[in-house]
Amino acid sequence: QVQLVESGGGLVQAGGSLRLSCEASGRTFSDYAMGWFRQAPGKEREYIAGIDNSGDSKYYSDAVKGRFIISRDNGKNTVYLQMNSLKPEDTAVYYCASRFTTWISSADEYDNWGQGTQVTVSS
Repeated sequence: QVQLVESGGGLVQAGGSLRLSCEASGRTFSDYAMGWFRQAPGKEREYIAGIDNSGDSKYYSDAVKGRFIISRDNGKNTVYLQMNSLKPEDTAVYYCASRFTTWISSADEYDNWGQGTQVTVSS
């Protein structure tokens, strides 16, 4: 499995933006589909964005569609989540995840996780 390390979380005001990064190491990054999940206190983990191994296919949940953008740079072994127009309800720990496949994956297909990064959006 690849090792995944997220960064870029922090405190931001509502309406602001953040960009999360997830750097992978240990395997060939371009062999993996990647995803972003989040978990707010007291809530289940939520699948919010996914991308196939090449970056050509993307998935967004309805909660973030039109505000968040997932992308990847296979040369830098990194997947990104650009988060715009942030809302207080976006407050959560954000995790990246991987699956050894070329195809964009569904939520229950990911089998490897980073440690998470906290995003807090103040009103």
